[in-house]
Parts: sequence; C-alpha cells; structure tokens
Amino acid sequence: MSEFINNREYRQKVLKEIIKELHNGKAIEDVKARFEELIKGISPTEISEMEQALIMEGMPVQEIQNLCDVHAAVFKGSIEEIHRPQKPEEVPGHPVHIFKLENRKLETLINDRIKPHLESLRDGGSQDIAGKLLENFNTLWEIDKHYSRKENLLFPFMEKYGITAPPKVMWGVDDEIRAAIKDIRKSLADYNGNGGDVVKKAEEACNRVIEMIFKEENILFPMVLDTLAEDEWLKIQEASSEIGYCLVEPSAKWQPVKVNLENRAEEEGEQPSNNGYVKFDAGILTPEEINAMLNTLPVDITFVDKDGFVKYFTQGKERIFARPKTIIGREVKNCHPPASVHIVEGIVEELKSGKKDHEDFWIKMGNKYVHIRYFAVRNEKGEFLGVMEFTQDIKPIQDITGEKRLVSEG
Repeated sequence: MSEFINNREYRQKVLKEIIKELHNGKAIEDVKARFEELIKGISPTEISEMEQALIMEGMPVQEIQNLCDVHAAVFKGSIEEIHRPQKPEEVPGHPVHIFKLENRKLETLINDRIKPHLESLRDGGSQDIAGKLLENFNTLWEIDKHYSRKENLLFPFMEKYGITAPPKVMWGVDDEIRAAIKDIRKSLADYNGNGGDVVKKAEEACNRVIEMIFKEENILFPMVLDTLAEDEWLKIQEASSEIGYCLVEPSAKWQPVKVNLENRAEEEGEQPSNNGYVKFDAGILTPEEINAMLNTLPVDITFVDKDGFVKYFTQGKERIFARPKTIIGREVKNCHPPASVHIVEGIVEELKSGKKDHEDFWIKMGNKYVHIRYFAVRNEKGEFLGVMEFTQDIKPIQDITGEKRLVSEG
C-alpha cells in the first residue's frame, strides 16, 4: 500500500473520497484513520496543494471546509517538523511570535476565566455570573483583531504564491467563530435564566477557538514560515498595528536579517521623489498635494481598477475600516470573507456593465452611522476604469439642526 500512498494522484483521489464521505454524513472518527494514513510523512504545503487542486477542479470551498475538524483531530504528531536553520517565530516581535502570544492569552482566558464561570452557570448560577461571563466574552471578542490580521496580512501573501484554498477555508471558519461569539454576547446581555442553552453555545464556541489555535500553529504558521520572505514579514509587521492586537502589545520590534529594499520598492511601484506636477481637467497639483488633500477628507476612499485589483486607498486620521497596505495589488474578491464574496462580485458586475452607476448601503457601527457608496468610475469616453468605494460616518451630519453663520471660537 505504501507505494500507492506516496503517489500524489492516489492521495488526491482518496482526499476527494474522504470529503464526499463527510458530506454524506460520516463521522470524523470514521474517516480519521484513513486521513491519518493519507497524510503520513508529508508537509502542510503538500496537503494545501491537494486541497487547492480540488478547488481548481470545481469543488466548493465549503466542502473543503468540512476537513477542518479532521485536520484538528489527526494532524498532531502526523506532520513532519519543518526544520529551518533559524526560527523567526521564536524571535519577539515577529508576526508569528505575536500570533502565538495572542493564542496563549486566548487559551488562558478560556481555561482560567470562561470555563469556571460556565460551570457556575450550569449549576444554576445567578445573574451576576452571567454578567461576569458577558465581560469574558466581550474580552474574547478581541479575537477579531487576531483573525483580521491573519486574513488581511497573511492571506494576501499566500495568494501571491498560489496558496488560495487554505485562506478561503480558514476565513470561513473564522467568520463562524465570530458569529458564535456575537450570538453568545447577545444571549448574555439579554440573560433570562436560560443557563443550559448559553452554556452549550459558549462551550461549542470555546472549543472552536481552541481548534482554530491548533490549526494555525500546526498548519497555517508552518506553511507561511516556509513560504514568505523576510521583506514580506517586514511588510506584515509594519501593517499590523493598523489593525491592532489581541490581548497583547508587542514588547519588541522584529528586525529581519536582511531586506532587499530595492526589490521591495520596485514591487510596491515606488518611484523616486520628484517635484513633478499631475495635470487635471481643471488645474495642476504635485503628488504631495494630492496625497495630503485626499487624506484630509473626512471619508474613506478605496479604488479598485477595472481588472478587480485594489489600487489605492486614503489614509485619513479617522478611519472607519482598517485597511493595511498589504491589500494593494490584491484582488478585491480576496479582501472579503468567502460568504460575502458573491455580493461584492455582483456589485462590481452591475457597475461594470453599466446597469448601475452606484450602489449604496448604510449600517450602524457603535455610535457611528456609516454610509457606504460604490461608484462606477468611467473616463470621458464612458469606458469603465474601476470602482470607487466612498465611506463616511454621517451621524454628525444627521445631528445638525438650525443654522451656523459664525466662526467657532478656539
């Protein structure tokens, strides 16, 4: 049998069969042994490549996602250690080192605070216990920053190297965990003595968080550490603070051994500084003036070109949505959770085809009332150039009453 197990085509065939068995209702335990034998002695990268091939054949991402729990059940001790002469993830300040520190904090939160409170609630705990649990799950919601950095900083580089299946699968699971935590926070905020239901949902959510930690540290991190270059890790480090950290603050700044700054500048399309002007239909401005003007506007603007790649976004003082620089050059469909990609693609297609010139949405975000507008950008000939997203907090405008004719003091 071993000669067949070492055959990539055979592995691909077996993996497809296992996924179909899971789809048809087989339990994880029923396929665990077969999957463990299939992956024996191979790296996370090869497993990723097999899953990627299945998606390229047309298998839905959601089907591959069914493998996640099987991964968690059998990967421990089954994947060969990837030996590197240096282990940057052990260096304080490296993005993976920070991810792992956050995971330790999340484990401590769940094991030392949430689980004891859940036991108290199970045993008929009071409203006071429900209140403490609500505080715990509000703290657990910090995990959104951890997942957002992973999705917006790690995933773009994985896509650059053709690794697209694991990001799509993992992002889908991240969103399920987010939704579960939101639901539990709502149940605890409206607690009416339904302890059993809350405990069950909370335990399931905590288990999924712990499983995701295992998947990150045994599948995702080895894969990206084996793939990304030092200058790419530097970009990730520089963009991380824009999104924020989960329950920790980096105590050190990671310094790469070497960074090819010349290549980096070329990749990012940076041009030597000059005092040249950009001519417009009505006037001329320097690049510095243009950049400063756009960043002064009290709105967020993002531009996606006609081929669907993010080309620009403003960086004003009050950002509504965090956008790390790593999204520049990324396909816009990969900047959104898998569950909402079809909505984004639908908007772009309607604007591109001329069916619509704009599409508007408005949502409440805490004390903000956010108006999101998508505009088709066309040249004077009517040719489609791309899509501009224009986002603004309109709550201050809605609050305006009466008239103001005098200059404010101070």
